[in-house]
Amino acid sequence: MRHVDAGVLDIAYYEAGPSDGPAVLLMHGFPYDIHSYVDVAPVLAAQGCRVIVPYLRGYGPTAFRDKATPRSGEQAAVGADMIALMDALDIERAVFAGYDWGGRAASIGAALWPERCIGLVCTNGYMIQDIAHAMVPAQPDREVPLWYQYYFQLERGRAGLAANRRGIAKILWSQWSPSWAFDDACFERTAVAFDNPDYVDVVIHSYRHRYGVVDGDPQYADLQRRLDTLPVIRVPAISLDGADDGVTFATDGSRTAAKYTRRLAHRLIPHAGHNLPQEAPEAFAAAVIEVVKAKAR
Repeated sequence: MRHVDAGVLDIAYYEAGPSDGPAVLLMHGFPYDIHSYVDVAPVLAAQGCRVIVPYLRGYGPTAFRDKATPRSGEQAAVGADMIALMDALDIERAVFAGYDWGGRAASIGAALWPERCIGLVCTNGYMIQDIAHAMVPAQPDREVPLWYQYYFQLERGRAGLAANRRGIAKILWSQWSPSWAFDDACFERTAVAFDNPDYVDVVIHSYRHRYGVVDGDPQYADLQRRLDTLPVIRVPAISLDGADDGVTFATDGSRTAAKYTRRLAHRLIPHAGHNLPQEAPEAFAAAVIEVVKAKAR
């Protein structure tokens, strides 16, 4: 594990592959960690990519450099963290790839910093949050899997997450990836990342901010105003859906197609749930390699 001072964070990250290869940032989601890419990273490294897999704020060994920094989990913050990491590592351009929170960070980077982005691989379509319309209800079957988001709006939910980090995560893994037969060792390998002292604060802020219940960190206000416009993504992009995703239901990609000007493909990945890179590493790695090669055309 390597560390680098990057903006407000000391970011812990894993690196593989040649230092002069095309850079690929692999961004994990909630409630997961860098082990989502345990099988993707070596495939990309073997293809000549410089692979960077960071722990997000609030996870694993990544730490805030100043105790006074708000423990924000808002979308603008995780997007800005990714760019700060690139700056700290002197990476000019990279492929941004991720799912869940990491897919949102990757999408934000592609939308707001296209000059830094070779291309995008993202699960679940257009991931930038439409906070202005967050209180518009979905159909009941779509609301049911979001129980944890509503739970986290309550102080009871904060206390529950603090007391039962592993228990809540394990339930979500099972619900979101019903066809993934992970074992206890696989889960525990990731679950230690939730012992980060800022995990609860970052997670709770993330899920309250996305519904407009709490304010964001003022240092990201300008970025959030740009995200409020739901910017179009203008870099080469591939979107993926797990056919068995139990929280963000799979689609044909048509609903979000207008948000991409250079989408190469939208793919439905069979027998995969929400943690798609760990459940279907070959498909995820192939999409990244396709985006890398698209740069050369």
